[in-house]
Amino acid sequence: MTAAQTVTLGPESDLSEVFELAQQLRVDSVRASTAAGSGHPTSSLSAADLMAVLMTRHLHYDWDAPDNPAGDHLVFSKGHASPLLYAMFKAVDAVSDEELMTTYRRFDHRLQGHPTPVLPWVDVATGSLGQGIGYGVGIALAGRDLDKQPYRVWVLCGDSEMSEGSVWEALDKAGHHELTNFTAVIDVNRLGQRGPTELEWDTAAYARRVEAFGCRALVIDGHDLTAIDEALTTAADGRAPTVIIARTVKGRGVSEVADKEGWHGKALPEDLADRAVAELGGVRHLRVRGPQPPTAAPLHVPAAGPVELPRFDVGDKVATRVAFGHALAALGARPDVVALDAEVGNSTHAEDFEKVHPERYFQTYIAEQQMIASAVGMAVRGYRPYATTFAAFLTRAHDFIRMAAVSQITMALCGTHCGVEIGADGPSQMGLEDLSMMRAVHGSTVLYPSDANSAAALTAAMAELDGISYLRATRGGYPVLYDGDEAFPVGGSKTLRQGEHDHVTLIGAGVTLHECLAAAELLAGDGVQARVIDLYSVKPLDVAALARAAQDTGALVVVEDHHPEGGVGEAVLSALAASGNHPAFTHLAVTNLPGSGTTGELLDAAGISRSHIAQAARALIQR
Repeated sequence: MTAAQTVTLGPESDLSEVFELAQQLRVDSVRASTAAGSGHPTSSLSAADLMAVLMTRHLHYDWDAPDNPAGDHLVFSKGHASPLLYAMFKAVDAVSDEELMTTYRRFDHRLQGHPTPVLPWVDVATGSLGQGIGYGVGIALAGRDLDKQPYRVWVLCGDSEMSEGSVWEALDKAGHHELTNFTAVIDVNRLGQRGPTELEWDTAAYARRVEAFGCRALVIDGHDLTAIDEALTTAADGRAPTVIIARTVKGRGVSEVADKEGWHGKALPEDLADRAVAELGGVRHLRVRGPQPPTAAPLHVPAAGPVELPRFDVGDKVATRVAFGHALAALGARPDVVALDAEVGNSTHAEDFEKVHPERYFQTYIAEQQMIASAVGMAVRGYRPYATTFAAFLTRAHDFIRMAAVSQITMALCGTHCGVEIGADGPSQMGLEDLSMMRAVHGSTVLYPSDANSAAALTAAMAELDGISYLRATRGGYPVLYDGDEAFPVGGSKTLRQGEHDHVTLIGAGVTLHECLAAAELLAGDGVQARVIDLYSVKPLDVAALARAAQDTGALVVVEDHHPEGGVGEAVLSALAASGNHPAFTHLAVTNLPGSGTTGELLDAAGISRSHIAQAARALIQR
């Protein structure tokens, strides 16, 4: 075969031809990264044989119709091997050689340093290691239990990322759910970023670990095309979730860098790249048309029923987490809504959804990272996931939430048991950082209802939002403030108390709104009129209402059951600064290290109780 020939490979191609494709993938990985001046060519070279066999013989995918519901899914958890992935895209005519050579890693182009869904053949953004395998589990769950489609999910992993705990959360769930449509391929090339990996080439150790989590382990030589072909065939036999553990050589095919330290994440210099391309047999023009997807299973999507949100009577004491659960169950009338729990559904009330829609309720147990990863996988397939746990424990999954935003995923999150308000359980259970975390997520919406009817309405509102939305829910029951017909537009607020001669504005959300209302009564006894704002939408904020209050009263007290950094107070200050308002300002937040106690004791100790609010308002007015 000469370099000038253009040959199309398919499922019946001889493995000798597939070897030529693998060499082409290596050549193009070197060329693209050298042209860009950066990238991970050696990490791409090690996995080229694995991907060449997969794409010609086993990946059932229509590259011209990436949205085919029966098409397989390929996730590069090893996202830094993007030169290899893009070389594969070139081999199927999805991208041109010119695009590969002139735009890879360049500003304002789609072939980014790590793959993102700006490319229609990429489901999720990867590159934060240890995440792609979890996404694959979520997509596989959606395919089997929701879509009921015949597709398989293939995930390419690096050996370094196998040290991440999230990988084992994913494999545990693959084994627990018996996801026979799921296959992970570990590229065991021995070398990581700074030197040898933890296990190097101890493939038996990888196999023991994989099998301990209920998955089938297949150990192969990752450069033996026959062994690769046989392993991929076995993986697709429908008997067990499978992990192929492939011993490979980093930098395979280029003798000057093969299995040598110090070449991770480094493009080959032009002279070395020229020698590498020659050693690999030169530039080729092979094209691939692998197996096509089977016929999609008929979609029996039930019609959406009416969503009848719960209604709560004004004055009744109801926790917002309870209202969230009731509203989530009502949203189940929409067939695209799914719910995920991390074994606290009886506390968060997410299990209310399970009682009416068990087929769309997914238990991930105490594995918050995998809960978010599964939600992302289901969102890839067009569902609207609601994932719920204690607010404190969502912080553990922050990197998955961050990367979901990079993937432009739409999903709803709910964090309950927030703040010192939870009482005797103590600081390990108190979400005091979640607002800061969620406000910082790109494109996020952050909601913080103060009563049951607003919580129900905002839970429903999240089903219509793009991007990642977050609802913060309080543990304790507090009086219902609003009628069930009240509207709560995202980006709005409610002014619960105001007059023509207000001296100060008290701003709260959740439990602190109730404390602000009580503080206003205390101030009224002293002849001080206080406006009270329910800032239920933390991002976006009701800037107009805040600016109006700043102008009318000249003094604002913001109170939050959260650390001062990154919470409601800083959001309000930023908004006012942008609007040109500079009122007198006091910010009450949790600055101490709380312990156990009653709700009242802890609010008071944190300085966010009604008496502290009233005292701060008086001092601010005098100042």
